[in-house]
Parts: sequence; C-alpha cells; structure tokens
Amino acid sequence: MAGIGKSVAAGSAHHPAHAHWNHPQEGIAALIDAALARAKIHPSQALVVLPYPSLLPCARAAWSAHRASGFAPRFDTLTGWARTLGAIPSEPPDVTLDTARDLITAAGLLQQAGLQDQRRALAAPLVEAAQQLARAVAAVPPDARSAWGETARAAIGAGLESPVLAYETAVARIAFEWALSSTHATDPLFTEQAATGLRCMVVVEGAAPDPLAQALAARWESAGRVVTRISLLSSAQAAQPARLHACADAEDEAGRAAACVLGHLEAGRLPVALVSQDRALTRRISAMLRACGATLHDESGWKLSTTSAAAQVAGALRACARLASGDAVLGWLKQSPTFEPAALRTLESALRRAGARQWEGWFVPANKAYAAVPPLVEDIDTLRRAMQRGRPLSAWLAGLRALLDASGQWTALRRDAAGRQVVAVLRLEGAAQAALERSLDAVPGGERRLELFEFTAWVEQALEAESFRPAAPDDESDAAQVSVVAIGQLPGRPFAALVAPGCDERRLAASPDPVGAWTQPQREALGLADRAALQTALALQWRQLLLAPQVDLLWRTGDDGGEAVLPSPMVIALQATPGAAVEGDDPRQQRQVASRPTAVPRPQGDQLPVRRISASAYEDLRKCPYRFFAMRQLRLQDADELDAELDKRDFGLWLHAVLSQFHALLAEQGATDDAARLALMEQAAEAVLAEQRLSPDEFLPFAAAWPQVRRGYLDWLAAHESQGLRFDASEGWHEQSIGELTLIGQIDRVDRAGQLSAEEGSFVIDYKTESLSVTQERIKRPDEDTQLAFYAALLPHGTLRAAYVNVGERGKTTTVEQTDVLDAREMLVEGMLHDLERVAEGAPMPPLGEGQVCDFCAARGLCRKDFWSVA
Repeated sequence: MAGIGKSVAAGSAHHPAHAHWNHPQEGIAALIDAALARAKIHPSQALVVLPYPSLLPCARAAWSAHRASGFAPRFDTLTGWARTLGAIPSEPPDVTLDTARDLITAAGLLQQAGLQDQRRALAAPLVEAAQQLARAVAAVPPDARSAWGETARAAIGAGLESPVLAYETAVARIAFEWALSSTHATDPLFTEQAATGLRCMVVVEGAAPDPLAQALAARWESAGRVVTRISLLSSAQAAQPARLHACADAEDEAGRAAACVLGHLEAGRLPVALVSQDRALTRRISAMLRACGATLHDESGWKLSTTSAAAQVAGALRACARLASGDAVLGWLKQSPTFEPAALRTLESALRRAGARQWEGWFVPANKAYAAVPPLVEDIDTLRRAMQRGRPLSAWLAGLRALLDASGQWTALRRDAAGRQVVAVLRLEGAAQAALERSLDAVPGGERRLELFEFTAWVEQALEAESFRPAAPDDESDAAQVSVVAIGQLPGRPFAALVAPGCDERRLAASPDPVGAWTQPQREALGLADRAALQTALALQWRQLLLAPQVDLLWRTGDDGGEAVLPSPMVIALQATPGAAVEGDDPRQQRQVASRPTAVPRPQGDQLPVRRISASAYEDLRKCPYRFFAMRQLRLQDADELDAELDKRDFGLWLHAVLSQFHALLAEQGATDDAARLALMEQAAEAVLAEQRLSPDEFLPFAAAWPQVRRGYLDWLAAHESQGLRFDASEGWHEQSIGELTLIGQIDRVDRAGQLSAEEGSFVIDYKTESLSVTQERIKRPDEDTQLAFYAALLPHGTLRAAYVNVGERGKTTTVEQTDVLDAREMLVEGMLHDLERVAEGAPMPPLGEGQVCDFCAARGLCRKDFWSVA
C-alpha cells in the first residue's frame, strides 16, 4: 500500500530560504537603492508600491538584508496607503466593494429603474458588474472621470442592441452609472495630501499591470516627482528541469502532491509553495499535510460560504422557511446545543416513521414512545414562526441574532474565526450593525420589507462573495513550512520549492476566460482586462513559477466520471522543450501491510425468539439467514432519507393507495360506465397526491405516464369483472396462527367470484409495477415464490386463487396467476416451520446471499462480505 511519506514535526528547524535560493528581493532592494541614489532622494522620502500584501514582509526583509542600518523607504500597497491617509471608506449608495451592502443598493437602483420585479434575479449580476467597473473607474483621476465617462458611456450598449438582451443592457448601464458616480476608497491617493513628505514613488510591477498604479505614476510624473518602475519578473533561466507527475485521478493527485511537499520538507527546503488552482483538491492536500505534522498558511483562502459557521447560519434560515423539508429542520436542530440529543433522536425517529418529507403539517405517529415529541415540535415551531414574518433588513438582522441566541449557536459562532467573520459580514452586532442601519437611509428602498426567502438569498450571496483566510503565524518561530498561494502571487516570493497540482487543461487553461459578461469592445472602452491580457499575464506567471529551485507539476489523466483529461497546454509545451522537464518519480513510500481477512460470521438466533413473521421477513430468511438475523431479529433498520428524490418505489406506493381509494369509491357509488370510473380514478389520484404531500414538480415524470397507466388498468378491470370476479377488500390486515407462530401481512386486494363466499371463492391479488418479465419469472417455480404462497396462508380457505397484477407504465395491465398456489402454500408453511425451528435450536445463520441479494442489502456492512478470508 502506498504511503504519503514520513511525518514532519510541527517544530522542525526553519531554514532560511536564501540558503537554497538567491533571495529575489535582494536584487530588487539593490535596484531600489540604486534608483534612489541616482535621483539623490533619501529612502525616508520614497514610497515603494507593492502589487499584493504578501510581499510586504519579503520586501522589508530584503531591504534589511541589503542595508542593515539606516532609514528604509515605506513599503505599502495602494489600498494600505489609502487607508493610512485617514480617508473615509466608501458608503452606500456608492459602490463599496462590500457585497453585503452593495446588494442592498443594487436592489434599490433596480427598483428606481422600473425593474423591481426582476431585482431578485438581477441584483447579484448588477453588483458583480458594478464592482468590476469600480476598479476600472478608480484608476481614472477624479477630475478626469467626467470626460472619461462621456467617452465610455457610448460603448456600454455596443453589441447588446437585440431586444432579447434588454436585461443585460439595463444591468450594464446601471452598473456603469453607479460606478462612475461613486466615491472610491482610493480617491485620496490622487490628492496633494497623499504626497506629503514623499518625493519618489517606486512601482513594483507583477505579471499584470495595475491600472491604478499606472494612473498614479502618470499623475506624479506630471507634477515633477520621481517615479521608478521595477518588475518582479526575472529573465533568468530555470536552474533545473521541472518534475512532471501524471496521476490517475484526483485521489492519486492529492496523495502524490502531499508526498512531494513532505519530501521537500524532509530535505530542508523551506518554505514550500503549494499552488492553489483547484480549491477542493487543495483542501484535500492540506488535510493530508496537517495529518503528517506540517504547518500551513493558506493565503488564498476559500469561500466563506463553505465554512461550517456559514453553513450553520444558512441552515438555520432555510429551516425556518414555511416549506422547509424535514431534513432541513433536523439538520439545523442537530447543530443547536439548545436541544437535547436524546430528544432529537426521538423526534427523528418519529419523522422517519411518518415519512415527513416536509416539516410543515406532519403528524406525529400515535405511539407512546413519541409522547414528548409534540411539545418539542411546538417549541421548534415557535422559533420558526418568529422568522416567517416580513420585515426590513435591520429588523431581520435582529431576528437572526435572536434565533442564533435561542438555538445556542451564537456562542459557537463568536468562538470560531470563520464565525466571527460571518458575524462581521452580516453586521450582526456592535458598531457594524449600527453603521449598516444608518447607511440604509441613503439607499433607495433601503427600508423596504423583505420576505424570509429574500433575506436568506441576501445572506447566502453575501457569504458567497467573501473569502475566509486563516490568520498568519504571529512570529517567525511559528512560521509556516508550507504556504498555499495563488499562481498570480508567486512572483517575487522566496520559495525554496514549489508544488503545483491541478496543471490539467481544465484547471490551468492557457487562455483564461475573462470575468463578467462584457463584450470585447466594452472591455477596451472601459479598461477591463480582456482574454489576450489575461493570457499574457498567465504566461508570465507560469514562467516565474518554473524559476523556483525545485518544481513539481501534477495533473490527473482522468476525472471522477472516467473521462480522459489532458495536461495543460503549458505543460505540453514544457514537455516539448528539450531539457525543460523530466518525469518525476512517485515520492510515496511503499509499505507492506499484512492482510487481516474477516471470518465469515455465523451468529445464532436462539436467544431472539420469532413469534410473528411477515412475507418479506421470511423472504429475507430464505435469501440470507444473516440478513434475517440482523434486520429482523436484531431489528437493525436502514434509516431512509427524508428528502430523497422520488423514485419508482414511491410511484408504486402512490399507485397502491390510488387503486385502494378508487375501488372503495367504486364500491360505494357503483359506477359502471367508463367515464364515471375514469372520473373516480382521477379523484382518487388527486386525493392521494395531496395526502402524501408529493411535489408536483418531482412527480411530473410519473404524472406524464399516468394517463396510459390509468387507461390500461380500466381496460383490464373490465375484462377481469367479465369473468364474474368482484372487488371485496383492499389493503386488509390479516393474522393467522400456526401453532406458536403468527403470520402477519397486508394484502393489496381480495376479490370474490360471483355470489360465492370468501371461503368458497377468494382471489388474492398483489399489484406489481415492475417489468412484466420479472413478474412472470416469480411464478415459474411455485416453491420459490414466497409472497403469493404466504398470502394464501393468511387466508386458509379450501378454494383459493392468487395472482400478481402487473400494472405497466406503458398502458397494459396483465394478470400473472399462480395456478399451483394451494400446493405452494402447503410447502411454504412446512418449510417455514422447519426453518424457524432450526433458528430456535441455535443453528448458525451465515450470510448465504448471492448476486442482487447482496448488491442491495442494507446488512452488507455488518457481514463484511467484501473482507472475508478466501481460505
């Protein structure tokens, strides 16, 4: 069995990266120092603008290494620089780049534009478009925006003239005007105050140019200040070829990538970069590394909506919806410390016994074991009803806080890092909540009434737009051995080794898709990055990735569905370049693990006496004694999903109930003509559909086949009655004692022949909705057919007929009669008594099932058939 590798202790010695790789910032620091010396500018009068925050500690360390004493220039990002100027952050109705607040403004703007009926569908696209434009508008000096806007406005409708694109055009125009009229948080950078005490700006550029940095540099140059541009990108050649790893699937890729990282750590190559291109894959690799003792810092983060804290908040809201499913409410309750686990287990048992797909209106089964359930349901519904009244957003936030308090989830949220971010994003407490309430006054429609589904959508969209990034280590002694970074933030970082999984054609496309629905003319006019610019930037980032001293590139050759996956075109180009890449060995260690097969279980059931038995229970005993022992004697039952999709079994149950009601109505009203019978059957179908609370949308495939099924059954019924048979009873419960054993069961239907009594002429019918060939196969050997023979034993009449009635979905109903049912009944009773006598005597009950009996057996995980010894 392949292992990942040796564990790496969290306290392993930290080796400085420049011991293995010439620190790139040392060269940059020298370039900055030389540029300042040529311009005769003191370092304290210089500002070094970095493209992303993760470079700040690297740049400062590089300067300290270059000049151990004396003054240092100021290193900052544009956002950090604007923040230190004391600028007031953007507030609604401006584009704030805070999705939670921008969604509220977007809904108001859509209402003003006469699109109030479409605001639920258009609010999120409007916010996305406006936030993209806001970054482009912020790069235009405030005093030049009016003229820029006049030129760009003409391009907004380009390519969107068709009436079918009316909503897209409206979103684009509203987003443009919204972004153009907004005040942006970086606007103070264009003022003279920003340059106070500074004479030089050093712009450090990454792979993609920053429009705002370019605009500021142009403004400073026009004012006579010194501007120097330095690129993070190196023109050096790779020190050694990259190692390529083609993996079979996602699991193989994750295990091999983790082993590559561990191999670098064991060799003392620190820190290691783990490039994040597939979030799910990265999380899997990170879990493996943490299990082996490696310390990680995830700089790229993941969607806040996928954290446990966000899922609990969203789950609580979904559970409060009027049409919430039983699963949704149970899921919320199980996350709530307020409710006792034992009480919830009883509630869940009652829900599953009642088959409550929807929470609203379900009835607690009449059972003494469920006596405590109704008061618990009332407490739950009190909390749910409090959240089902429409109210303004500010009141919703107070209501959500009250719900989380009442359910005991608030304390857990405040203890969790992701939970605190959820609280901050949703403004559920303190000054942030008060600030949001004040800003609603400035937003058109900010105090409008929201229904629960609208508030839930706002919460989910706000959490989806934010990323959760775990806090960085506090000091150097806790520095992470592995940093999870995006490919765009690799240039200039001092990594001793780099592992890049996900280098396939899907996750690392050579030509990335631009974000947003903007056309090419619009992108050119608005200053948005197009496909060509993104492709150029990615090519530069890829080149820098390959400059790391040790590089491992991994991709999978097949996805989870078995479809073939090719490597990224950039990997293919690397393979075609002589000396650029070599095939990497699998670093996972092979271990020999001794086989420990499981013995075949042979339990005895003599301590669990069988007094009552049904047809399905005896069928289990005949097919597999172990299944009977586990499922019938130990009463271990599979818990059905409450919210599972409707399948053919559900259709069969529905059809049984419909036919039962139909024949009851038919016996009551005595309808004989076809039209009246058709109406009665449709009446029964609608009644059962409502009674079982089946969703019309989910039932649609079966509803489409229902007219044919109905017609075929009525035709069969007319032919069946022409033989002198008449309906007597349906879904009747029967019990029959045979010695100390009681046979129990519910028979679908019993007919009688003419005026004969039940003892003289009963006809037992069992409905089947399976394939006709399967039904016909059941009666070929009477001694193998348990069901009809068992039902015959429940009615021990001297004269008896029995048949399966196959109700076909294609419009044909067929009688499949068991002609030897009386002989089969005698054989069944004799065999059943013998089998149960052996069980009572303690005979072993091994798992003897084969084929489909095992394939769909709920007890297979108990008998451990897949792990038996073959000896």
